[in-house]
Amino acid sequence: MTLSPEEIQGWLERILLTVQKPGRYVGGELNQVIKPWDSVSTHIALVFPDIYDIGLPNLGLAILYDLLNRRSDTLAERSYAPWVDMEAAMRASGIPLYSLESKHPLSAFDIVGFTLPYETLNTNALNLLDLGGIPLLASNRSSEHPLVIAGGHSAYNPEPMSDFFDAFVIGEGEEVIQEIVDAYRVWRQAGSSRDHLLRSLSKIGGVYVPSLYRAEYYPDGRMAKFIKLVQDAPLPVKKRIVPILPNPPTRFLVPSIDTVHNRIAVEIMRGCTRGCRFCHAGMINRPVRERSVEQIVEAIQTALDQTGYEEIALLSLSSSDYSGIIELVDAAAQRFGKQRLTISLPSLRIESFSVELMDRLKEARPGGGFTLAPEAATDRMRRVINKPIQTEQLLETARAVFNHGWTTLKLYFMIGHPSETIEDVQAIVDLCKAVTAEGRKIVGGRVRVHAGVSTFIPKAHTPFQWVSCDSVSQIRAKQDLLKRQLRGSNLKLSWTQPEETLLEAWLSRGDRRLGAVILRAWQHGAKFDAWQDQYNFTAWLKAFSDAGLDPDFYSHRQREMDELLPWSHIFAGVRPAYLKEEYRRSLEGELRADCRTACFACGILPAYARQRMEAPGDHWKCPEVTPISKRIAHTSARIVRSE
Repeated sequence: MTLSPEEIQGWLERILLTVQKPGRYVGGELNQVIKPWDSVSTHIALVFPDIYDIGLPNLGLAILYDLLNRRSDTLAERSYAPWVDMEAAMRASGIPLYSLESKHPLSAFDIVGFTLPYETLNTNALNLLDLGGIPLLASNRSSEHPLVIAGGHSAYNPEPMSDFFDAFVIGEGEEVIQEIVDAYRVWRQAGSSRDHLLRSLSKIGGVYVPSLYRAEYYPDGRMAKFIKLVQDAPLPVKKRIVPILPNPPTRFLVPSIDTVHNRIAVEIMRGCTRGCRFCHAGMINRPVRERSVEQIVEAIQTALDQTGYEEIALLSLSSSDYSGIIELVDAAAQRFGKQRLTISLPSLRIESFSVELMDRLKEARPGGGFTLAPEAATDRMRRVINKPIQTEQLLETARAVFNHGWTTLKLYFMIGHPSETIEDVQAIVDLCKAVTAEGRKIVGGRVRVHAGVSTFIPKAHTPFQWVSCDSVSQIRAKQDLLKRQLRGSNLKLSWTQPEETLLEAWLSRGDRRLGAVILRAWQHGAKFDAWQDQYNFTAWLKAFSDAGLDPDFYSHRQREMDELLPWSHIFAGVRPAYLKEEYRRSLEGELRADCRTACFACGILPAYARQRMEAPGDHWKCPEVTPISKRIAHTSARIVRSE
């Protein structure tokens, strides 16, 4: 029996004082959108499969919430993962997962859309489908069930979760979500079968419907074929690109409890031209598109008026690469300087220019922190990963940081890069100590250097997608070295547990057979895998055993360059030939210049052009050397020659 919103609300009023942070489960935030249920024809639940504290600030979900609720025929409501105490209470009382706005059960919605920014949310997604009363397997759903879709960065390899979702959005969602809603409305009015809906969705650019394809494997486990089961199913499925960034959302939800980010987030630029070979986001978010300074400043002002927030984050993958960064920083400082707001520019380059930018935003405060990401500590390793900075450049930037009043500097590194040696790991220690010594000269004993060291995972659609991961023993040996030597009152070290790295590698590099593993792991109790105190590694090992699969096959195997990869049918806009060339260059230790200096025919220009042949030049920044039409023609010719 399906509970009514009134029954769910009544239960909530009785249970809330018995669980942690009741504010996670009630809604009612400033700027939430509530429409009468019967006033619209299409009801959409937007689900973030982690707790409210983490999911509410998610910018992708905020964008879709804003766009969908602008439609007069549609409502969009939100749902998040309940924490373990709340879930136990819900299951004990038979309460389904519900939306915060109207308290309707998830199963009452027409479309349920999941945001999957990272792979360790997979078991949470299954848990929420089950808690919402929706069959876990897409093959078990009928026309009476919601259409269940997913998008986000981890959807660029959708295969491990292909058993559970009816469709995936590959790429950017601002336009495609509208087309999905329109296709759903046409299907429902026609009263045709669910299969007809799925086939119509597959005709939308950027939509992947797993049930229309079949994967076949060699006896050794490698993929042999990827076959489409209907003639008109696209192969490959090409990512969706939004040609011109629309106005950013400004009516941000203001929670009544603390969340991980209580701020206005404005995306100033999408994409990156740096070409770091390990960076999944840098490859899949091409091409670079920018918002104008005026557009950004006006969005900040509107958002301030509508929220009352006092912190603003100007977001991008490389903020100091924004072509109007000086103008933007000056405009923001002039417009908002007297309001004593905190304005941050995450993802800055390692150069003193970045320090000057932050200083102009008036964020430098004694005792505050500054973050840089060298990723590797030797010149050789930085050539391998295409991070063209020199050690002296990093030290010069560190001196500028301390001279401008910061006392804490956080440095991000990765261990486990291809061809890394123990000497490269030792260099992380040496570099951190050198930075600390520079800080002592300037700010004395107040200096703090925090080394955040993650472990490299070769992600899909990157030049390193063919390489293997470090083993647990290799990771531990490198971490033990760092733990022994990065000690003292001025130094701090944080790291990622090797078992967590392996899980992310399995899920991000897996094929369709991983679906059985994910299901069994959830049945064995796996959920909240991104939380150290909840992660159940034993459940995952048992799930692999139950499925008859070797986890090392997915994490520790060097893949052949001509091998059919589990994600080969997904085209992220960058040509496989370009990725292979970048991998070859990494083996030779050859750097590739920033794409703003010249075009290297990665493939994104013609991919972009096919989706929009006429793009206004002032929005195209990849790079500004020739007009867009000439660049597309030139790049296409280079691709033909290289093939």
